[in-house]
Amino acid sequence: MSNKDLLDSIKKLREMTGVGFKDCKVALDESKGDIEKSIEFLRKKGIAKASKKMSRTASEGLALVKEKDGQLSLIEINSETDFVAKNQDFINFCKELSELNFLSKGDLNKLNDTKMSNGISVKDNLVSLIAKIGEKITIRRAKFFNNNNGTNFSYVHSAIEKGIGKIISIVKLDGITKGKNEDIGTKIAMHIAASNPLAIEKENINKNVVEKELEIIKAEITNSGKPAEMAEKISKGKIAKFLNDNSLLNQIWIMDPKKKVIDILKENSLDKPLQVLDFVRYKVGEGI
Repeated sequence: MSNKDLLDSIKKLREMTGVGFKDCKVALDESKGDIEKSIEFLRKKGIAKASKKMSRTASEGLALVKEKDGQLSLIEINSETDFVAKNQDFINFCKELSELNFLSKGDLNKLNDTKMSNGISVKDNLVSLIAKIGEKITIRRAKFFNNNNGTNFSYVHSAIEKGIGKIISIVKLDGITKGKNEDIGTKIAMHIAASNPLAIEKENINKNVVEKELEIIKAEITNSGKPAEMAEKISKGKIAKFLNDNSLLNQIWIMDPKKKVIDILKENSLDKPLQVLDFVRYKVGEGI
């Protein structure tokens, strides 16, 4: 590493960790210039101040979808403020990441090591962007949908540009007849963006989520002073409603409250029954 590169790396590391020049140099020497390993080294030594930037919450940012040959990729990149999410350097970084994420098929480990257009890896460009912008930025999650055994559809809610927004959903359907019932795919993707189902079927909802919800329901009823036998009956009804409200096929169709999603699939089936094979919904910052 040249003296200039070393000084640049020390500057970045200092900005990210709040640690002094000498300790940053030692960390970089120990980790052979790797910024992430240097941060880990400093934290293990108890020198890093758990980084002002690293410890802050990055719950803003962008989600981006990329489509090619019927295949789709989705990625979420977070920043601390919406102001940075509108920064052109951040947006350009996200756009290039979306392209690379498609090639990496949603594998974040592979993506982080991929070289960007400037010949530098994604993870090192990320460090540089953090140092330049002055906020914590994270590449949070990614997903890839191949075009095997089904047809993929996506929907971007309130897109700021094509394929870029705050809420993006993708759904894979079996039973689509090209040129005849394709429009239902986009509508179901739109429904998913609006209704945020947890699973396709009731049985697929995470058992821990269901148990936690049941626990809350029972505590609520008990605290209201109702007798135990009544509480048990009411809780069964409430948990049944929770399962219906959060499973895609049983949700009320957003475009017609008299119908459920499963009814819409039946109505739009042609050569073969329409089936939901998979779906995903990203809302920027959700769950952080």
